[in-house]
Amino acid sequence: RSFCYVDDLVEGIIRFMNQDEYIGPMNLGNPVEFTIKQLAEMAIKHTGSKSKLINQPLPHDDPKQRRPDITIARNLIKWEPKVPLEEGLKKTIHYFANVDMRTFKKPTQHDAHMNSNTETEAKKRKVTKT
Repeated sequence: RSFCYVDDLVEGIIRFMNQDEYIGPMNLGNPVEFTIKQLAEMAIKHTGSKSKLINQPLPHDDPKQRRPDITIARNLIKWEPKVPLEEGLKKTIHYFANVDMRTFKKPTQHDAHMNSNTETEAKKRKVTKT
């Protein structure tokens, strides 16, 4: 996966908008790849979470590489990401640790987090309850 800290990405977008030589497309992102496992391990380390990682098979259509080619951005707008993943993750964790969640509405009900097995089990439970 390719993770780019939001401040870096916004800087790239602004630089792209402020030039008139090139109309695009232009890749912006971080050419350094990490696995989801590496991201999860960093998140656990920096949050002190007791979460355990569960490995699941990748979806069949999951791209094997997500490394953007930022050559045009480097050459034309002199841009590349500056914030490494671990530093960006620490900043993000710090931000959310200090957000007053009482100022936000409760999330709406959804089932996007349910996979087909969980959904089938939930339906079975509903049938047996009635």
